[in-house]
Formats: sequence, C-alpha cells, structure tokens
Amino acid sequence: MRIFVSGSSSHLAQALLPKLCAHPAIGAITGIDLQASRFAHPKFTHHIADIRSPEIATLMQDCDALVHLAFVVLRGKMNALTMRNINVQGTQNIFAAAHKAGVARLVHLSSAAVYGDGEALSEAAPMRPLPGFLYGQHKAEVEAWLAQQYPQALRLRPHIILGPHCQPLLVKLLRQPCYIALPEPQPRMQCVHEDDVADAIIASLFSPASGPLNLAAPGDYSFKEAIAQRHPHPLPMAFGTAKLALNVAWRLTGFGGEPAWLDGIRHTLTLDCSLAKQTLAWQPKFDAHAALASVK
Repeated sequence: MRIFVSGSSSHLAQALLPKLCAHPAIGAITGIDLQASRFAHPKFTHHIADIRSPEIATLMQDCDALVHLAFVVLRGKMNALTMRNINVQGTQNIFAAAHKAGVARLVHLSSAAVYGDGEALSEAAPMRPLPGFLYGQHKAEVEAWLAQQYPQALRLRPHIILGPHCQPLLVKLLRQPCYIALPEPQPRMQCVHEDDVADAIIASLFSPASGPLNLAAPGDYSFKEAIAQRHPHPLPMAFGTAKLALNVAWRLTGFGGEPAWLDGIRHTLTLDCSLAKQTLAWQPKFDAHAALASVK
C-alpha cells in the first residue's frame, strides 16, 4: 500500500510517520507540507507543497490512500480569511485531487471541536462548534462538505491530542500553575494520546468504515485537575483575566490564537467512543491520566 499524507511535518505526523513506515503492508509514504520534514526513512518521500496547489494530484499518482492532517490550528497573526482558505478550500482541493488521481481510501483528521459541548456524545450528535472558535467552525464546515461530496471518507474526531509531540500551546497550558476559577461542578473534558490517534489512522487504512468516528482516552477531568496533576497547589485565575491576557498576547505577538480557544474550558465535552472500538477494533493504550503525564 502507498500512502499520501498531507501535513507531514505536523505535530501528529511525528507520531504517525514512524508507525506507517514500520507497518509491513505499507510500502511507501509520500508527504507534503509547507515546512521541511525532520523525519527520514527509506519508505518516506517529502515534498514542500501547498494543499491548495493545482499540482497536488500529480504527487498522488499511484497512491492507495490519503491521510489528510494539514490544517491551520493556531492562526497567530494570519487573518481569518486566509485561515479559512487553507483549511476549507485547501481541504476541498486535496480531496478533489485524490479523486482525480484515483485514490481509493480517504481518511480525514477532524476534531471533537465540531461538537462544541455535550456529555458522552455519539457521532450522531449535531455539529455545533463554539461561536468564534474558527478551528472548530472550519472542521465542521469541512465535515459537512465531505459528507456530501465524499461520503466514503472516514472522518476521525479526536479529542485534545496529547503526547511528546503535542501543540506547544497545550504544553504551556499544562505547565503553568494556574487554573481558571469556574463554578462547581467543574466542566469535564477528555484527551487522547497521539500514539492512539496514530493507531486509529492506521486501522482506518485497512477498514471499509466511513463517516465520523470519535476518539478519546478512557477517563475525564477538569482543567483544574489537569493542572493539579503537575502542581499540587494550583492558583485560581478569573476567566475574564485569563481571556484578557490571552487576547493581549495574541494581538501583540500572535501567540495562542484567537481568545475563543479559551471558551472550551467553560464547557463540558466528553465523547462516546464505542463506535471506533467496534468498527476499527481500536483500543487506546493510554488513559486520560497517562496521556496528561506524557506531556513533558
């Protein structure tokens, strides 16, 4: 099998590519990204390319499967229109290119952010991303489009992805000693380890499953509990103060993305992952506590 991976220099790709290359049924992996790759292997070929390029289909020739990871997560000082152009129109372009190249298996990495909030949500729950959270809104827009145009595609919806290669913003959030002071009961959230997401992607390549599948580690926690796992005596911070600080940092430096990222902390979002376990025989190796501990 020959695999095409978009976003092959992304954080998740650093966990996925070694597993792809180690799989005996996978003979070659072609990756594209706007950034150079730090990963090297005889099976892996990397190209500097934009997912919006009309030439993408040429690079996909003879590939059997597409794994689409490329997506702007934190836009920094990028304007909202450019972010949407990459995330939505870029995704539409790469799936059209895969269709043109005759790529049979389509796997898209979506996000639990498409739901917005809710408890023990199944894949049948409506997509209602939080207002102003562009990342979640773009993921939901792409999913709705894929459901119409490429219903055979598998759309994985992982919760917060943690691990040695996770987003630097998540590392900073977990390292700092403060938590957002919220009314009781504290909102609950989940996460999933990057290795377990990579395993789900690989299982998806050899499965006929289509549509959305939730991915999350067993167990849930509050943001306060996540901070207390590292800092036994965490310090409270008012939500308004935290959001103001994030807004100032974002506007001055581009750090952290738009302040709507922080709104998720005020909402419970937990997933029912039984469908992924049934259809992919997916069994996460890391529970929530271990996934949190894996972030150094």
